Amino acid sequence: MDGDLGDFLRSRRARIQPEELGLTPYGRRRVPGLRREEVAQLAGVSVDYYIRLEQGRGPMVSDAVLDSIARVLRLDATEQAHLKDVARPKKRSTPTPSQRVRPGLRLLLDTLSTAPAFVFGRRMDVLAWNALGDAMIGYADMSPRERNVPRQVFLDPAARDVYTDWEAVAAEVVGYLRLDAGRHPDDEELSALVGELSVKSEHFRRLWADHQVKEKTHGVKLVSHPVVGELTLPYETLTLPGDPDQLLVVYTPEPGSPTAERLSVLASWTASSLHK
Repeated sequence: MDGDLGDFLRSRRARIQPEELGLTPYGRRRVPGLRREEVAQLAGVSVDYYIRLEQGRGPMVSDAVLDSIARVLRLDATEQAHLKDVARPKKRSTPTPSQRVRPGLRLLLDTLSTAPAFVFGRRMDVLAWNALGDAMIGYADMSPRERNVPRQVFLDPAARDVYTDWEAVAAEVVGYLRLDAGRHPDDEELSALVGELSVKSEHFRRLWADHQVKEKTHGVKLVSHPVVGELTLPYETLTLPGDPDQLLVVYTPEPGSPTAERLSVLASWTASSLHK
């Protein structure tokens, strides 16, 4: 995805006012935030070098330089890792393998009978789920194309009813998709997905242009279910050894909480439906 490095750096520069770094503002600024010359000065590199870097014309840049720029731009750990991904994009030498979930992992999902659980793959494709996860979201009734979190969140009108905190979910999804794009810059399917969402969703276009990046680790989802009502769902995300492009996401309601009780009702309702 050409231009990602320059766009990312410009978006980070725009967040920081010169006064925050002890600089004296001078002259009228055509754009908000730091000038390129100021970033170069504070990072200890020449202005020409920084400009060429931001334009994608620089040589292979060292960790030391990127760390200095990250310090000036006050990047967090996730943003710093993303900067290194887009500054030194990795080229894929072999085609992306098909996304297959190991049989043992599917068995593991089925053992999690009291917690909704899912396996996400590249581009946030939903590869597998357990019975309670399906009862919560309904992936089994979707086509393979629809089993993609960004498509569901931005293109399915019902998503705003399902996710009580839809704005937060949308920002999280785009932030993670940005990370995926940085790690896999030559993924044609990812480029096509971003293009599709950009055309069909103004909200996605705006969030994508912000260049926010976010790792999917843990958090809380608020889900409104048509059968059992409001669910407050803490979740944990695990990267799978041997399958680094797959994530196991398990929702972990507090035992005895209203959400745990409602999930128990949902599990019973699902089991009775299956045996009818």
